[in-house]
Amino acid sequence: MLSTLLAVGWEPEIRGALTVIIGVVALMGSVYLLLGTNLGARLGFLVALAGLFGWMATMGAIWWTYGIGLKGREPSWKPAAPISIVRDARLLDRAEVIGAPIKIDAGAAPTEVAKAAQAALVDEGWTRLDDADPRRGQAVASADDIIQNRAKEYAAGEYTAVSVYDSGGERWPKVSDSLDFTAFFHKPRYALVELASLVPQRTEPGRAPARPVIDESQPHRYLLMIRDLGSKRQPAVFITIGSTIIFLILCWLLHRRDRFLQENVAGELNPAKV
Repeated sequence: MLSTLLAVGWEPEIRGALTVIIGVVALMGSVYLLLGTNLGARLGFLVALAGLFGWMATMGAIWWTYGIGLKGREPSWKPAAPISIVRDARLLDRAEVIGAPIKIDAGAAPTEVAKAAQAALVDEGWTRLDDADPRRGQAVASADDIIQNRAKEYAAGEYTAVSVYDSGGERWPKVSDSLDFTAFFHKPRYALVELASLVPQRTEPGRAPARPVIDESQPHRYLLMIRDLGSKRQPAVFITIGSTIIFLILCWLLHRRDRFLQENVAGELNPAKV
């Protein structure tokens, strides 16, 4: 019979469901069978159920601590609202990226405007990330997805990321910089990716691709993103808290049953007290 059930090849609906059912019956059912034959059907069921939810509470706590197991949404970068793409550095103040307009002549070249914008961003408290910083790579990868797939602003190979700026994300309250597990509150964290258009290159069969060249006649564009912290540990939190509550209720029921049993046994041994 078991070999016939496992021979079903329709995946994942039937075979996956059968695997779960067989696992539950074989593992949990065998434990309940042993407890039921030794303690009785109802008491064995309570003990097995208490053990199950105690194990789930412990497992959930481990998942919660290390961020493993059943996980929610991973942290990621999302386009900031209401403005996420700024097509000219002179408009950064209107997008509330900086507080004051960039002081530069109206006829300045795009490269001069970009340099003035970089200085203004640093003065406003934005931190320019180093090229070797892994945070820069994560921001650029998210920017590529937004620019190419969502906004359709550029196609692959038509632009390059010049700089990445980081701002915000402060957490509190903290005991110290190394002990920040009490920092439950935080400010929004932003990333600004500076993009530059590339000069179209002609590709020839059999030759290596030409080195990308920035088109200095085009203004730099800026993508503003906000950090979504996600809900990576949220399922583990719910499992831990819910399983702990059910485990404590079952332990209280077992304790209550033991008290009733002790009172009944004491009454049978001392009929005068009845």
